Amino acid sequence: MDDHIKQLLLLGREHYAKREYDKAEYVLRQVVDENGKFADVFDMLGVIAHSRGDFAHAERHFEQAVALNPQYTEAQLNLMVTYNDLGKYDRAREVYMQLRGRGKGAGSAAADPYAKGKIANMHAELSQAYLDAGMLPQATRELESAVALCPQFADIRTRLGVLLRDSGQLERAKEQLHLAISYNPHYAPARVTLGVLLLSEGDSHAAIAEFEAVLADDAEHRSASLYLRLAREQHLRSQRPPSQS
Repeated sequence: MDDHIKQLLLLGREHYAKREYDKAEYVLRQVVDENGKFADVFDMLGVIAHSRGDFAHAERHFEQAVALNPQYTEAQLNLMVTYNDLGKYDRAREVYMQLRGRGKGAGSAAADPYAKGKIANMHAELSQAYLDAGMLPQATRELESAVALCPQFADIRTRLGVLLRDSGQLERAKEQLHLAISYNPHYAPARVTLGVLLLSEGDSHAAIAEFEAVLADDAEHRSASLYLRLAREQHLRSQRPPSQS
């Protein structure tokens, strides 16, 4: 590599690190014109294009980065995000399977918490796309894949619990909500959702405990306050002796 290319790379990476994307793009394109063999240059150009909403150019840049370096996890993840943005869910899944396959063989991608987290969030995004299309079973499977990758993500577990509840799988829904709470006891949406489910099943005592836990963290939580009042009323009714006729 000659000194001119080295200087351009150094300058382009510095601008990119500072998020000076216009300056970075100008320099990085010069690098590509002189030597188009740097995978990270194409990855940076892809990120810049994606930040502008230019998903078509981002896709081409990320694909070039992966073609130059098939082991480039960051570029593959960026490519998956872009495929999802373009609605190319099958292509995104193909890249995901390649990542998983490589991880099982070498232990690298599968062991990378950043990679797993990003893939889990992409599963969650794909789940929402399925849900928007009215495809509840597919949406549920995507969230199940997400929590398999990152079981500690209480928000995704809670979303899975809601989908399971909506599909009538109440015991599985409660299991996911309990797990969400075990990973993050202060995550209010999980406790509120579980409390409502318990209340609907007539278990007002357990529901009260969930709503009270939310209010212990946030005394102004409006939904928890409302549901707690309903739960207490239901609990009182259940404790009254039956009226004599």
